Amino acid sequence: MTLKPTSLRVAAALLLAALPHPAFADLKVCNATQSRVGIAIGYQNADGWSTEGWWNIASQSCETLLKGPVPSQFIYVHAVDYDRGGEWAGTNFMCTGDKSFAIRGVQDCEKRRYKRTGFFEVDTGEGQEWTVRLTDPDDKDEKTEAIGK
Repeated sequence: MTLKPTSLRVAAALLLAALPHPAFADLKVCNATQSRVGIAIGYQNADGWSTEGWWNIASQSCETLLKGPVPSQFIYVHAVDYDRGGEWAGTNFMCTGDKSFAIRGVQDCEKRRYKRTGFFEVDTGEGQEWTVRLTDPDDKDEKTEAIGK
């Protein structure tokens, strides 16, 4: 018996659907503001502290920043409103760069020619997937919302 190409494609699709799929878990940021925003994140994993940025996220859109399980229970976020000015910041200081960056360590930022920047903390509760939603200041009392699984 010879299978036609269409039958082979259907059989392959059914076989792939039956195989176990790895769990997908990501860190996402949704920009629910009327402005474009720039995002930097910080986290601690087995290798120590890291900061990464800048992701540019258009108004009313979401972006996956890290693919795979969230690296730690606490994620740190700093965001800049490109259109109206202002920022989402906090009291957890880490290193950032002016342009795209990936920095190891959070100490001696200025000595290493980086900026010392305040990040706000997001407790993921050890969730594997997490979404941070940035909102306009006048939408509600808080400017961020975190959703996890």
